[in-house]
Amino acid sequence: MENNFILVLFYSSTGNTASMANEIAYGVNSIDGQHAVIRTVPSINKYTADSQTIPEKGAIYCDMDDLRNCSGLILGSPTRFGNMSAPLKNFIDLTSDIWMSGALIDKPAGVFTSTSSMHGGNEATLLSMMLPLLHHGMIPVGLPYSLKSLHKTVRGGTPYGASHVSGGNVESLLNDDEIQLCRDLGKRVARLALKINNS
Repeated sequence: MENNFILVLFYSSTGNTASMANEIAYGVNSIDGQHAVIRTVPSINKYTADSQTIPEKGAIYCDMDDLRNCSGLILGSPTRFGNMSAPLKNFIDLTSDIWMSGALIDKPAGVFTSTSSMHGGNEATLLSMMLPLLHHGMIPVGLPYSLKSLHKTVRGGTPYGASHVSGGNVESLLNDDEIQLCRDLGKRVARLALKINNS
């Protein structure tokens, strides 16, 4: 697979984080010279020796080559007590070979999350999700305050990455500001990946 793609890798339990992934991919795909590849990870009970390689619906499962060959990574998860969900953390914990090879060094990385409540730990989750990416030598990418939606948002959206607050509603719709910030994150990572690749 060619390496001019941004990997949008996420886990979603209710569909909210998956909706964010699609909006982020829209932003990536709006930048000439890059395209988004959307992948997910299996739930914990699917991590077995005979684990399916293709889920029943939605994005296909990520493999290590997707991660190794991307030009940038945008990682997403629902918030779990200020951290990423166990399925995504389990996948990241299996990337030691990629870490040893240095395959992700100097590639841009962004993060996104969805929470059910306004103070449900979304910013802590975004920051904690960056930690393993920093260990991989990746370049963290956030959302600058020059973005109008970051000033207007009344639910999700932080300088650390895109976020969505569902208000406890399962499969709640992203509002306009959340959508715009997801797309902006996709655009920023895609643009930076192009600059790095062309330098």
